[in-house]
Amino acid sequence: MNFWQSLAKPVIGMAPMDGVTDATFRHTVAMHGKPDVSFTEFTHVHDVCRGPEFLLDSLIYHEAERPIVAQLYGKEPDLFYQAAHAVCELGFDGLDINMGCPSRSVASSGSGAGLIRTPDVAHAIMQATRQGIADWAAGQTLEGAGLKPGRVAAIHRMNEQRQDARPLVRHKLPLSVKTRLGYDVVVVEQWIEHLLREQPAVISLHGRTLQQMYRGEADWNAIARAAEIVRGSGTLLFGNGDVHSYHDVVRRVRSTGVDGVLVGRAALGAPWFFLQKEEARLVLQQHRPEEGPEPWAPSLDVRFEMLLDHARRFEAACGQGQFRRMRKHLGWYCKGFPHAASLRANMFRVSSVADLEQVLADFHAHCASLTEVSGQTPPGNLALSEPAPV
Repeated sequence: MNFWQSLAKPVIGMAPMDGVTDATFRHTVAMHGKPDVSFTEFTHVHDVCRGPEFLLDSLIYHEAERPIVAQLYGKEPDLFYQAAHAVCELGFDGLDINMGCPSRSVASSGSGAGLIRTPDVAHAIMQATRQGIADWAAGQTLEGAGLKPGRVAAIHRMNEQRQDARPLVRHKLPLSVKTRLGYDVVVVEQWIEHLLREQPAVISLHGRTLQQMYRGEADWNAIARAAEIVRGSGTLLFGNGDVHSYHDVVRRVRSTGVDGVLVGRAALGAPWFFLQKEEARLVLQQHRPEEGPEPWAPSLDVRFEMLLDHARRFEAACGQGQFRRMRKHLGWYCKGFPHAASLRANMFRVSSVADLEQVLADFHAHCASLTEVSGQTPPGNLALSEPAPV
């Protein structure tokens, strides 16, 4: 049995998001509110096999994130075969093929959601990837798969640098696919039937076509039709798109019968989001009438501690010179409390953890001065009435 089958149902996981779900973000989420499963940002198979070594950074992960799935994209089956060896050697729990990225540059090259238009290529990629996994599990070396000695050494260094890395055991990783309803029109029934021929462990389905990008509402009726087609096949079907809260999770699982839900934007600036997953499962399992737990968030002081924790992880891993990449994350933490907009604006000017600490100190001082004038409770001490769920 692969790890997907052992997860509690419905699975509530974190969706892969390019430029967002990097190693420090996922590690922070794992520490403060672990999802059932996480995915890396997508990585091009050419970058895995032949690109500059720094491009392997997207495949860095921490043991605390398990189960962790590497997501790859591209259009060349031979490179997927080689890249599958690298993913296995790096100790991931699963391998996911991106067949849903709506970026014009990705799709127009025939990768991502572009594969919906070339199902024969999609089949060839899945077959080559599965063969790469099987050959690695049977003992084939990275060199035997065609990877150059320098790339093999880099992969081994990554394993050595991962703290508390568990011993590598050769076994067949489960193969999964993340995709969309279609390219420019909804062809979900035909497309899902195509994918099922390769018997992936999981199909994660975003409820929009490529042409829609992220516009309009996700079509969960189409996801429900896909769930019906998949039922009984041995493949799990996850839904994705416009899941903003646990009310949405419960409502979508009830209405579609999906085996799981992947949450994306709702977790941005909210590493505690997944703390409520068990409560949501209880609502579903006990057939309770409510639509999931009421949204929970920590006090501002605790929120800022998480923000600082995230920023310190990033600076330690990537260096101060890359700190500008943290700014969007810092901005996402600043919502839903008094004076959040002004604090968010300041977050886009910080260039280090030291700058961030000063901005937060100034914010607390400003709130304290307003309190003296108004006599109101300073927002940093506003704890919500409910304790954090366990």
